[in-house]
Amino acid sequence: MYNAAGQLDKEQLVQRFAPLVKRIAYHLMARLPSSVQVEDLVQNGMIGLLDAMNRFETGHGAQFETYAAQRIRGAMLDGLRENDWLPRGLRRDLRRIEQAITQLEQEHGRVPTEKELAEAMDMSLADYQKMLGEARGHQLLYFEDFTEEGEEGFLERHLTDHDADPLRLLEEQSLRQTLVASIGELPEREKLMMALYYEQDLNLREIGEVMGVTESRVCQLHSQAIARLRAKVLGETSGKKKKRHG
Repeated sequence: MYNAAGQLDKEQLVQRFAPLVKRIAYHLMARLPSSVQVEDLVQNGMIGLLDAMNRFETGHGAQFETYAAQRIRGAMLDGLRENDWLPRGLRRDLRRIEQAITQLEQEHGRVPTEKELAEAMDMSLADYQKMLGEARGHQLLYFEDFTEEGEEGFLERHLTDHDADPLRLLEEQSLRQTLVASIGELPEREKLMMALYYEQDLNLREIGEVMGVTESRVCQLHSQAIARLRAKVLGETSGKKKKRHG
């Protein structure tokens, strides 16, 4: 991948890593609303690939592919950063789902089914699943989830504070433990979907083929799983805030 002058051969690198750009783009699509076009992600990803070629320095212990993947993904996210990935009205509906999950789990001592959640929200199962499908791009955490009036955003603080105190580190470790435990409590199909997506790095179409369902059904399962995890993780975070301020 180097030319006669000992420099990275950009033309060969573009040909070799173009499939990586597309794979990252399709993998990110599960976290983005249906209005986002994969072609836009690929275009931004190619910009990230070219940027990686210009910035990469040999001898720093990092393989080019690992470095390039980070720059490609970062360029895709930068291209989307100015847009609201999920309409606020839909985000409010999803918070209703999270509240229903919490309430039903407290009442029944187990994870509620989709049918039970639809009934709790006074919706038909079809309408409820349609809402889940439209929620593609629902994220586990948003900036405002960790921000109170007059308080710095959690993610901004996390990214800029290199001398975090032990209590904060303990809280972050506890949050990760809560997330891991919550994933273990997901219904089997949702747990399988999450494993295929986050551990096996499959895209939605590939997951659908493994599970024998449509790609749209995988989107629904993903949104449902994220709603369950948010209910658990944010419930844990809210409880800690109350203890700290009490």
